[in-house]
Amino acid sequence: MRYGGFFDERLNRISHLRQEVAQSLFWEKQDSQKKMAELSSLEKESEPYLSSEAELSEIKALLSLAEDEEILKELGQKAKSLLTKVDELSITYALSGKHDDSNAIISIHPGAGGTESCDWAQMLLRMYLRWAERKGYKTQMLELLPGDVAGIKSATFLILAKYAYGWLKREKGIHRLVRISPFDANKRRHTSFVSVFVMPEITNPIEVEIDEVDLRIDTFRSSGAGGQHVQKTETAIRITHIPTGIVASCQNERSQHQNKENALKVLYSRLYEQQEGERRKELEKIGGEKKDIAWGSQIRSYVFQPYTQVKDHRTGWTVGNGKAVMDGELDGFLMAELMGKK
Repeated sequence: MRYGGFFDERLNRISHLRQEVAQSLFWEKQDSQKKMAELSSLEKESEPYLSSEAELSEIKALLSLAEDEEILKELGQKAKSLLTKVDELSITYALSGKHDDSNAIISIHPGAGGTESCDWAQMLLRMYLRWAERKGYKTQMLELLPGDVAGIKSATFLILAKYAYGWLKREKGIHRLVRISPFDANKRRHTSFVSVFVMPEITNPIEVEIDEVDLRIDTFRSSGAGGQHVQKTETAIRITHIPTGIVASCQNERSQHQNKENALKVLYSRLYEQQEGERRKELEKIGGEKKDIAWGSQIRSYVFQPYTQVKDHRTGWTVGNGKAVMDGELDGFLMAELMGKK
């Protein structure tokens, strides 16, 4: 099968882990729980491949006996079941990139356009939160800065779910909105742009080297909601990585320690993304490929006037029900982009 080599690696790892688990002193090792979790996850991921291999063998055997209507009917049912499993395998294979199984950190920033863009940023924030809610995923707001009139100036939040990054990483880019502005007394049509950044939560700091002397840590009072305790004490944290100028901040938790921990998560992820970006640029130079991501080079357009349509410019996936998309129905876009990249 197409994915044989890919799953062979997983099956070899499963065999190795099972041998370790069978050892008498396995449970005395510090990483025993971690390895058991890995084994359970790999077994679950590989089950569709193993069962589809078995079904394929059974179908081949039945084909040699396909002389009556009953056997042909059974073959049709088994073939349908096999196709369903192949679809599952395709998704597993497509989500096999580095850090694809990680939690996702998403940052949203409005472009030029004042209140209109800030409002569009808030609409996108709600869209992603509703998508996570539909999936039953937990979310954690790390930073939320309200706009002066409406909407938000920026937001950074965490989606805690296996493969959250794998599903959402291609949402990174410029999102364009066309609509009649509710903030325009003359009811004119406006175009707004918002940038979305998606990063994996880096749980292994070894992947990103940070020297503590390169960090400047500032405390300040939270400006958003959170009660009197949050606003009257300097619980908010801003961490600046001096060599790169990358800044990460968090102000949504009640304690300074929690905010510092969350800000460091974002900082590690942003530094990792920068390093990966530099590697990608080097590869593009070698391969002669250059992709420009700038204001106006949108990955998706959301048009609410004079007609309703949401279109992804990379895959061509188009939906006429914009309201449903803004309510978190993103799976069609995510699946089209995911399967189109492999």
